[in-house]
Amino acid sequence: MICKTVRKGKECFFATEDGCSFPGGTCHQIIDKCEGCARVVELETGKYCSIYPFPKIQWDMGVCNMATHHKREDKREETFLNPLKAAKRMAKGGRRR
Repeated sequence: MICKTVRKGKECFFATEDGCSFPGGTCHQIIDKCEGCARVVELETGKYCSIYPFPKIQWDMGVCNMATHHKREDKREETFLNPLKAAKRMAKGGRRR
């Protein structure tokens, strides 16, 4: 439905005919960690996330899973594989890695 509180005229998942159904009755502004994200929408009442009505919760759990400005790091470590042991394992019919 169309929001009638903070994001007037914009489509909102929490908007109902009675008003905002989000706990607290309104969307909350972004926090400092959200700055630079492509999902931030600037309205006349302030800056809001276009996905989450309360973005602070997403950052309290770690990194926001919808953040476009935060790069995730792949933490896989390369393990050393002894070629002699690998050859023996393959000769026995063992599994490959």
